[in-house]
Amino acid sequence: MPRTTEARTAPAGRLTPLRRRLAPLARRLAPAAHRLTAARRALEPAGRRTRAVLRSRWSRTLLVVAVGLAGGYAGLLLGGQTTTPVGPTDVQLALHPSWTGGTTLQLPPVGALHLDTHWGPVSLEARVIDLRPDEARKLIENDAELDRVTDQITGQIRHGMTILLVRATLLALAVAFATSLIVFRSWRRALAGLGASAGGLVAVTLVALLTFNPQSVAEPRYTGLLANAPQVVGDARSVAARFSVYRAQLAHLVGNVSKLYSAASTLPTYEPDPSTLRVLHVSDIHLNPAAWNVIKSVATQFQANLIIDSGDLMDHGSKAEDKFADEISGLKVPYVYVRGNHDSKGTQRAVARQKNATVLDGVTREIAGLRVYGVGDPRFTPDKSTRDDYVGADQMRATGLNLAAKLQATGPVPDLVIVHDPSEGEAFSGLTPLILSGHAHSRSTKLLPTGTRLFVQGSTGGAGLRGLEHEEPTPIELSVLYFSRATHRLQGWDDLRLGGLGLTSAQIERHLEPKPDRKIEPTPPSTPPSPTSPFPSRWPSTSASPTRTPERR
Repeated sequence: MPRTTEARTAPAGRLTPLRRRLAPLARRLAPAAHRLTAARRALEPAGRRTRAVLRSRWSRTLLVVAVGLAGGYAGLLLGGQTTTPVGPTDVQLALHPSWTGGTTLQLPPVGALHLDTHWGPVSLEARVIDLRPDEARKLIENDAELDRVTDQITGQIRHGMTILLVRATLLALAVAFATSLIVFRSWRRALAGLGASAGGLVAVTLVALLTFNPQSVAEPRYTGLLANAPQVVGDARSVAARFSVYRAQLAHLVGNVSKLYSAASTLPTYEPDPSTLRVLHVSDIHLNPAAWNVIKSVATQFQANLIIDSGDLMDHGSKAEDKFADEISGLKVPYVYVRGNHDSKGTQRAVARQKNATVLDGVTREIAGLRVYGVGDPRFTPDKSTRDDYVGADQMRATGLNLAAKLQATGPVPDLVIVHDPSEGEAFSGLTPLILSGHAHSRSTKLLPTGTRLFVQGSTGGAGLRGLEHEEPTPIELSVLYFSRATHRLQGWDDLRLGGLGLTSAQIERHLEPKPDRKIEPTPPSTPPSPTSPFPSRWPSTSASPTRTPERR
């Protein structure tokens, strides 16, 4: 036991001399350790203060930039106004705040043209505020005079835009500097706000330049009086040709404005390009008598060569409604019609009785220089069974595939195909450049993979009484399609939209076909499927009795 105790205590005895040697060193190092601890404790608040100072500096910097940009933007809008003579008119140029940019040409009281010229937080508005009638009359009556003033108009516009931009830039910088000086009461921060405003102006300029779209002048949107629309927008082919150069754009625009402002009855009227074939596309009139006035007005103003109706002329297809078709003869324009699902065979016969009408139901006819194929809707559903969009779409597409296969086997490809339901129309993709349809009561268009364009027209009758069942009235929609007489291909179209019942707004939007002569690739031949179920169609009998007993077709 004593040996064991000695063995255990021996290591502790050997460590005692080592501790004695290290003790003086520890005493010498102790003050340094205390100083390091104190320094660490002292630095912690300093670090927090430094971080707070940095955050404060960033906040002040952002505040200076925000004040400079806000003052510069306000100054830009305040200074961005000037009036300049342009030919026989005085035009007020102004910059306005906008989320989407663009350019608006205000032609009071006629309406306005909207051009998607650029994107950015600032839009340009050009408003005609005065017209000198004598100069305008000389410009209209003398084509040489119109060509002569082209250079003058270009210089006047350039001069006006230069004054506008210089004034807007100087006032933007001045307002940014003054605002920063008032807010911060510091010359240094006022100069920083001035720099922020200058940077913002450079950014706005770069965005406008990078997003500038010169093609926008060929696709304007018109809002205003419907009767003046052709004079403002012009003909599709002449617009594309004459607006190819900026100088010619200005001359043509001033000429059109002058025509609109002059009240003399001897002034020349709208003269369409003779190389363009104009087709008015209507659909889903649904027994609305007001539609005939709109159709007649548009057909006259746009000098339509042909009217195409893609169905649903009636609401119930009854014999009492047949007299509604008599208005067709008063249009004095060839009228092509296909049956809709609200039109009966009696409706079809009533249309066929009109001297200027052609009914297409599974046949191809050449009308006004165009080879047109049309087929009536196989359903007759005057109730609400097809109220929702594309009810029976599978059956309609199957029927369309069968008809398309027969059409493909008959010979020449038609220039366009007319159906009522777009689901049936898509089956003709690859067999024709253009398919016209309706049924959806909402206008749309899309380019199918084969190169065929499917055009769905809205309701030219504001969907009849159905237009009263929604919070917003269903708008009256129709379109003027422009075809080349040489190639029979669609070149562009004007979409017309009028407010529904109780509304008086009018809007026209132009679209150009990006590749009018594109190749149409037929779909690979296949065996078209048969409808999986019969249609819920019931046709009224030909009995003269007021009460008709439906029979299954």
